[in-house]
Amino acid sequence: MNTLNIALLQLAPCSALEGNLEKGLAACKKAKELGADIALFPEMWSCGYQICGRPAQEWTARAIPAGGGFARAFQALARDLSMAIAVTLLEEHEGGPRNTLLLFDRFGRQRLAYAKVHTCDFDAERHLTPGEDFFVSELDTACGPVKVGAMICYDREFPESARILMLKGAELILVPNACPMEINRLSQLRARAFENMLAVATCNYPQGVPDCNGISTVFDGVAYLPELDDSRDTCILQAGGAEGVYLARLDLERLRRYRETEVHGNAYRRPSRYAPLTAAEIAPPFVRDGYRP
Repeated sequence: MNTLNIALLQLAPCSALEGNLEKGLAACKKAKELGADIALFPEMWSCGYQICGRPAQEWTARAIPAGGGFARAFQALARDLSMAIAVTLLEEHEGGPRNTLLLFDRFGRQRLAYAKVHTCDFDAERHLTPGEDFFVSELDTACGPVKVGAMICYDREFPESARILMLKGAELILVPNACPMEINRLSQLRARAFENMLAVATCNYPQGVPDCNGISTVFDGVAYLPELDDSRDTCILQAGGAEGVYLARLDLERLRRYRETEVHGNAYRRPSRYAPLTAAEIAPPFVRDGYRP
């Protein structure tokens, strides 16, 4: 079995950048001890997503450069541990800070820099600069190359996010998160994995962190197996609410066989019928302020 081990770092943040750095580095070392190939943080780990209910000037001042000391520390640790690390930060950016994930491979090379496209413009995130695209990169791991993409929290609510990543070849989507995970949001993640025949790994903040409750998950996207009469549960890991490092074992060989033979994903799409999805002049009847076509 060709297994990719994914560690979800379901951690409570500290009050300052230095504390999050120290705690994050220790959690990565713990993930490596458990056998992880990739470690994933919750959303905006550098500041602990401590933005809601605070004056914008206060929390935007905590933005840090993507090439600064915080990110470089995780880059160096990825190389030292020979383990990929997906770290998240409030990124200092021209025009306004961004909600960003940086993925470093086991050699310390940056393989992905993704800024959240669907910022929550109805709340504090209206002060953030949205990302401009979705990206997929081939990640060199101990079990071979894996095509990895990312989406962040609210991106999950738009099927187009995962669909674009699938079309770009993603086998695994990393999803940093900071919100209560309940049946409907979990159903969204399950659906994104099922309809695109890929794995979706989501890391949330634990219970006790405001507006969060843990329940980090990994869905492997494999709904049917030849030896089973019925469909199977695609959830291969669901954490509880407690803080901790949780390890999921993703069977890449099985996922790839499934993608070669099943009917979902890109198998029978009809893109010529989907023009309204990208037509700027057609807006839904419930458009809110800040709608971006």
